[in-house]
Amino acid sequence: MAANWIDLLDPGAEELRKHAPSGLEESAVELLLAPPKHEDEPRPTLQSHGHYIFGVFLVAVAVPEEDDVFYQEIDLVITHDTLLTVRKTPPGNRAACDVAIVKQAVKDGDSTGMMVYRLVDEISERYLNLVDALDEEIDELEDKVEDQPASATRARISSLRHDLLHIRRTLAPMRDAVRRVTDDVVDVDEGPEVFPKDVEVAFNAAYDKLMRALDGLELSRDLLSSVRDYSQSKIANDQNEVMKVLTVIASLVLFPTFVVGVYGQNFIHMPELHWHYGYAYSWGIIVGTTLIQLWFFRRKRWI
Repeated sequence: MAANWIDLLDPGAEELRKHAPSGLEESAVELLLAPPKHEDEPRPTLQSHGHYIFGVFLVAVAVPEEDDVFYQEIDLVITHDTLLTVRKTPPGNRAACDVAIVKQAVKDGDSTGMMVYRLVDEISERYLNLVDALDEEIDELEDKVEDQPASATRARISSLRHDLLHIRRTLAPMRDAVRRVTDDVVDVDEGPEVFPKDVEVAFNAAYDKLMRALDGLELSRDLLSSVRDYSQSKIANDQNEVMKVLTVIASLVLFPTFVVGVYGQNFIHMPELHWHYGYAYSWGIIVGTTLIQLWFFRRKRWI
């Protein structure tokens, strides 16, 4: 049976009530009208409420040019013959979730459940693309470790870890919500099934993509940990190089300091003090020992 898809963007209370199915609970209306919250809130869900199903989905979007990730919220009210989607514009003048490509994929005669599947499948595909984008960001960061300041690397690693954490906190509930469909846990109480067997089978594809996205996030976290370890290793190596240079300088200065200290003692009977070439002799010792040390350090490849 063909179903009707009603798509609303930032609707007001009057417009929402005009298109909402009868018997929609006031708490659901409040959630549909509530402005989008920060980051990964509210958590994605798909729950049965008697004669309708209420859902919340979040789409994480990466902005590589700004090194940022923001979230697009899309809420659903599903009955056996109507799909109502409420898209919310994210704060910060970000674009709302675009469902045009999903509408183009909808076929004549698609049921409500199949429409929901096509929407969830597109969201799952976007998460796979998001994971690929994050991997590219991590690769780019790794390439910059050698050149950019350590503070910039630490700040970017912290930002990426924050993004990975919140994306995972979004993906896991979405996976669970889709799993509820495949396990035939969520549906309406009256009338035809929203998610018949063929739709549940189709949802397995979306579930598989979400699982692949979660696995990809784990790999991204490992890659980021490798970049962090590499950065710390580079900092340690740089410190070792500095310490090596300082040690060489201290060694070069040590013997001249010793010679000057010896001849700076206030003893009367020091032959070199009354020798005509005593001054040149002391300088010769200082220069000679310095050159010998430089040759030794160079041979050992310490400088």
